[in-house]
Amino acid sequence: MSELLGICKRFKFKFYLMKILKYYLLGAVLCVAFPVFSQENFTLSGFVKDVSTGETMVGANIVLKNNISQGTSTNAYGFYSLSLPAGKYTIVASYLGYTNIETAVDLSENKKLNFQLSEGLTMQEVVVTAKEKDSNVQSTQMGTMGLSMEEVKKLPTLMGEVDVLKTLQLLPGVLSAGEGSAGFYVRGGGPDQNLILLDEAVVYNSGHLLGFFSVFNGDALKNTTLIKGGMPAQYGGRLSSVVDIQMKDGNDKSYGVEGGIGLIASRLTAEGPIVKNKSSFMVSGRRTYALDLAQPAIDNTRFAGTNYYFYDFNLKANYRLSEKNRLFLSGYFGRDVLIFNNQQRAFNFSIPYGNSTATLRWNHLFSDKLFMNLSLIYNDYNFKFGGGQEGSVNIQVKSGIKDYNTKLDFDYFPNYNHSIKFGLNYTYHTVSPNVANVVAGGETFSNNLQSKFAHEAAAYVADDYKINSLLSLNYGIRLSMFSQVGPYTSTIDAQKYENLEPVKTYFGFEPRLTGKYSLDGVSSVKGGVTFTNQYLHLVSNSTSTLPADVWVASSELVKPQLGIQYAVGYFRNFDDNMYETSIEGYYKTLRNQLDYTEGYVNKPAEEVEKSFVAGKGRAFGVELFIKKAKGRLNGWIGYTYSRSLRTFAAIEKGREFPAVFDRPHDAVVVANYELTPKWQLSAVFVYATGRAFTPVRSLFLLQQNLQTEYAPRNSTRLDDYHRLDLSATYTRRPNSNRRFSSSWTFSVYNVYNRLNPFFAYYATETNFERGTAKATAVKVTLFPIIPSITWNFKWREKKELIEAKKVEF
Repeated sequence: MSELLGICKRFKFKFYLMKILKYYLLGAVLCVAFPVFSQENFTLSGFVKDVSTGETMVGANIVLKNNISQGTSTNAYGFYSLSLPAGKYTIVASYLGYTNIETAVDLSENKKLNFQLSEGLTMQEVVVTAKEKDSNVQSTQMGTMGLSMEEVKKLPTLMGEVDVLKTLQLLPGVLSAGEGSAGFYVRGGGPDQNLILLDEAVVYNSGHLLGFFSVFNGDALKNTTLIKGGMPAQYGGRLSSVVDIQMKDGNDKSYGVEGGIGLIASRLTAEGPIVKNKSSFMVSGRRTYALDLAQPAIDNTRFAGTNYYFYDFNLKANYRLSEKNRLFLSGYFGRDVLIFNNQQRAFNFSIPYGNSTATLRWNHLFSDKLFMNLSLIYNDYNFKFGGGQEGSVNIQVKSGIKDYNTKLDFDYFPNYNHSIKFGLNYTYHTVSPNVANVVAGGETFSNNLQSKFAHEAAAYVADDYKINSLLSLNYGIRLSMFSQVGPYTSTIDAQKYENLEPVKTYFGFEPRLTGKYSLDGVSSVKGGVTFTNQYLHLVSNSTSTLPADVWVASSELVKPQLGIQYAVGYFRNFDDNMYETSIEGYYKTLRNQLDYTEGYVNKPAEEVEKSFVAGKGRAFGVELFIKKAKGRLNGWIGYTYSRSLRTFAAIEKGREFPAVFDRPHDAVVVANYELTPKWQLSAVFVYATGRAFTPVRSLFLLQQNLQTEYAPRNSTRLDDYHRLDLSATYTRRPNSNRRFSSSWTFSVYNVYNRLNPFFAYYATETNFERGTAKATAVKVTLFPIIPSITWNFKWREKKELIEAKKVEF
């Protein structure tokens, strides 16, 4: 306890929220610590790594051989801490897909024990199967799923591009935002209600090519975790889900290169030691070139100069200063560039947009029970549009969001019954609206809209508490604050606020609770309730099937979103953990949901907040998940019944209507089959209810002006969506110990050429002489059957068969 108070004093936290956290944390830790110190305990701690690369392993298990309920898992940096009474134990370190290690330990004093695991066949390993495959039954977390990049790379892909976000859309409760889109909806929430993190940095725009591909290059990624149920207290700022993505640290043993060449894009990743066994680096790049190759043909048309491409660049480096200190530096930079040129009409425009992130982290071990991570984070998303007609009109539009973020997180392990997390987070936001400048006839016009500035802060504490062998709880609290600050001129009373002067401040109280009760060794019941606040909004025009989205911050006009989710589920494994099954139900209430007023017309010179109306929402559903985790044939089946409804007093007199992402039925079947060691086959089938939109009810002419009358909001749906994807991967030497290896992936997207509608618009016909008008709905589809082929390769400086080992120090 004294070391915790010492750390707090050393850092001298000055936030006023820390005062609240101080007393809550003191009470929580005292309650936990009192029984801990009533008996003599010793601590076993260390790191778990991949023996061949030196990569730390997230979620590896450290358990007692004869009592797997007494154990722990590694944190996001591969660190574990296990406190036990004095005695002799057999400790087992395990990770799915790796050979487990057993070692005898005489725990008569605090000891440090590192494990280095090697890849190997572990299907028959009892400990690995029992502990890791039981995680869906034994863990207190609900709706939490981890994806390895090896799983992701097996599945069929659009145009051969591996995409972790599209794989997440194959899980129950996660719905695609549209054909080929990287955007997604979770449990009835909007796309802005998903917190997407890349090495702790927020990614505001996760899509390339208008959302058809995600910005995440699979070769640069180590681990992906989706949380759609009870969100732990260390996460905040979003209502629906967390997608926590970590980049590879880089191989600190030997140099290596891997990549792939496809029909539309190629990628290359290099990694290796800076100082062997002490520091490493990883760099990765990806770029499309389909239209680059088509330039000779385009140059012979009136569209000469037209092009489109996107690129990504990932970088990460780390350095171990000592056994207790380690530094990480990571970054991402990506851009989409669309250039259109019509020489016949002397018209052109360019649209460059993308994300930049940078994260500097310091890991420090204060003791074998207390782990700290301090992060300095920068992220920026910006969008630009420039173009017009030569010699006539020139338009420049730009918008974006920029954040400076500081996070301080602690992991405290008093004993095997408790795992405590607590920390602080501060972010300075700059939200820029669509600022437009128009030059026409020698005159310059500007809308001069104001950028919004804000402080966001949070403090949290949480405990994963194993009460006994049957009952476990994960409980915590998060306190948040969001304050709009100057420079700013009020749109209500024209009052002027100086730099950093508070304009409007909001506070959030966010308790979190999930629990698990084991019915027997293979089944359990879980339940939980989660309170969340969200201070940034992405507002969509729900009267359109192509929404015009805009990011806005909470302000004097816009209140934060509030959400409460209740969830309950039954989890059971069968046939020695061969099959994992679960059924989860949820009910979610939402407040301060935003939409545009009826009859909204975009006015670039007007603050967009004046066009919003606030309402409430509710979402509920049931999710069924069946997974076959082992064997030559493996995969999963997921089905979701869900509804997402909204009510706005200012829209249709308060009638409840479905949100644009209301999809009652969603079903997915994923199958992987090892035909031979050289041939791997995969198939994906998806089905979803069609997207809701607002149809035209009638057209009429009034004084020679065309008038449109719409039906009730979102009262019609596009056709149901379904498709089948297939892929086959051929590896010439699957078990070769050669330095260079390669494989070919053949995939077919939308095998039976289903023409799924992407959006619909109305083509109108008018006859002024007869005074008649007619509207015909036109459905637009994007992707027919698309075959693709990709050659993947990998080179290692040396490829040796290395056995797993434990390392004491």
